[in-house]
Formats: sequence, C-alpha cells, structure tokens
Amino acid sequence: MKKTILSLTLLLAVGLMATQVNAQVSVGISVRIAPPAIPVYVQPPCPVEGYIWIPGYWAWDDDAGDYYWVPGYWSAPPEVGFYWTPGYWGWIGGVYRWHVGYWGPHVGYYGGINYGCGYGGSGYYGGEWYGGRFRYNTAVTRVNTTVIHNTYVNRTVVNNVTVNRVSYNGGPGGVSYRPSSREQAAMNERHIERTPVQQQHQQVAMRDRGSFASLNHGRPATPAVSRPVVSRPSPVMSRPSPVMSRPAAAPGRPMVNRPNAAPVNRPQPQMNRPQPRQMQQRPMPQQARPMPQQRPIPQQQQRPQPQHGRPGGDPRGGGGDHHRG
Repeated sequence: MKKTILSLTLLLAVGLMATQVNAQVSVGISVRIAPPAIPVYVQPPCPVEGYIWIPGYWAWDDDAGDYYWVPGYWSAPPEVGFYWTPGYWGWIGGVYRWHVGYWGPHVGYYGGINYGCGYGGSGYYGGEWYGGRFRYNTAVTRVNTTVIHNTYVNRTVVNNVTVNRVSYNGGPGGVSYRPSSREQAAMNERHIERTPVQQQHQQVAMRDRGSFASLNHGRPATPAVSRPVVSRPSPVMSRPSPVMSRPAAAPGRPMVNRPNAAPVNRPQPQMNRPQPRQMQQRPMPQQARPMPQQRPIPQQQQRPQPQHGRPGGDPRGGGGDHHRG
C-alpha cells in the first residue's frame, strides 16, 4: 500500500513538472514528423543598437503538411531589460508540439536546443542589459563597431563545441535536457508574447515556397536577415491602389478607369450643349413667320406692276427687271 502511494506521488510530481515545462506549448500544433536539423548560417551584423537577435526556427504549415524555415533576424524588444526566450519543439505524448517563444526579464527554458548566435541551449551569452542599454558580446555576436560602441568581449562562455543541431527536445534522437531551477523561475515571471512584427515575419516566411523543407531539403536559401520581413507582398499590392483611386477622385469622372470614361463623358457635354439650341429652335419660328408673309408677296409683286408706266420704268412692260439672270 505504501509503495502504491509513493508511486502515485512520484507520478503526480512528474506530471506537475511536465505541466510547468509545457505551459508555453502552442495549442493545436502537434506533428508526428520530427523537424529538420537547425541549419548552420552566418549571423548578419546588428543594424541598430538595442536590437536583440531572434534565432531562426522550423515552423509547421498544417495545410501544406510540411515544415518551413523562419529566418533569424534582429528585433527591438517590447521593453527595456527584456530578453527573448526562443520557442522549441518538444516530444509529448507521441507527437511533436511547438512551445512558443516569449519576452521576459530573464531567458527561460527552450529545450536545450542549440540555435547558435548566443543561444547554445541554455540562457543567452550574446549580450546583456547594463544601465538601461544593451551591450553586445563581440566574441559571439556580429555588430558594426563603427556604429555600435556599447560592446564587450567575453570568450569564457564560448566553450560549446558541440555540433549537435537537433531541433527538438525528447523523443527518438532528441535533445535530453530538463529545465534548471533558474529557468524554472524565469518561466514563472511576467512574459510578453511575440510582437505583431514577429508574427508577420513568420507569415511572410510561410508564403515563401522556397522556405519549405520538402523543397530546400533542410537548407533554406535565406537562413537569416538583418531585420524582420514584414508583409512582403503588401507594398506590391498597395502600389496599384493609389493609381486605381486617382481616376475615381478626378472631378466629373465617376468612372474608375479614365481611358474608358473619357470617350464617354467628354462627348456627352458636347452633345448636350447643342441640344438646348435645337430645343429653342429659334430658326423654326422664323421659318414659320415667312409662311404667313408669303401672302403679301403677291402684293409686293403687284405693287410694281402699276408702276411700270411711271418715269424710269421699262417701256416694254412686263417687269423685265425682276427676271434678269
């Protein structure tokens, strides 16, 4: 009986620890295929002082049924003094589940995955916050020292010569590493989720077919970038919008396409302008007036007839002057 109670106590303790470790697991993302190895790449120099390196990782697209690589990049932290804890894949219940990364005052547990560039599996030794500014360890991190002067050199932390690039914890062939007490404490601190820029960066990578493992065979063409790529198709899609809206905003042209609207709209005012003149038809009443004036025409023709006998008339008579030519 005592053995049974002891066994149940141990199981509850292990379950509680697993719950704490998996507190950051991403809901709904579980894969039965192990992710590819972490590719080896050269870190681009830090573009702006204060940026922190976000290592690249393999993400899963359920629609494509394939892993795709999200390039590493430099990103601004949401708060001064915050570090980035990378996400990682962990073997849980016969499937691989993704544990999302987060921002916090200390680097937490990320499965012991060696992402490189200062993330050797535990903690981060590529830089540190000091006096409200981030200092870069140039022994690990690439920076442009002509622009960024807040640096230091600490080669004692560069002692990890392991070439293991396994990208998941636990399971067959996975990294066997449990969280330390320091990492457990960091997991219980206040966290900030990925920023919208970080989320958009992953979405852009998902739209790049060359980032999928089935095509690049675990060797993406763009393993890292200097800055996060945010909505790459958006500028291309937004450029035609002002062009399309200019004809619509032009005065007197309700049509959007100016070439189609111009031949139709321009003649219409020209056709309408003559219409009022035709509607007035001033010549029409003038043509109608001579019709009743034709009655005096015989009178006008008869008036000269009795005048043929006057001086200056034609002695031959007959009104010959009226029929010349």
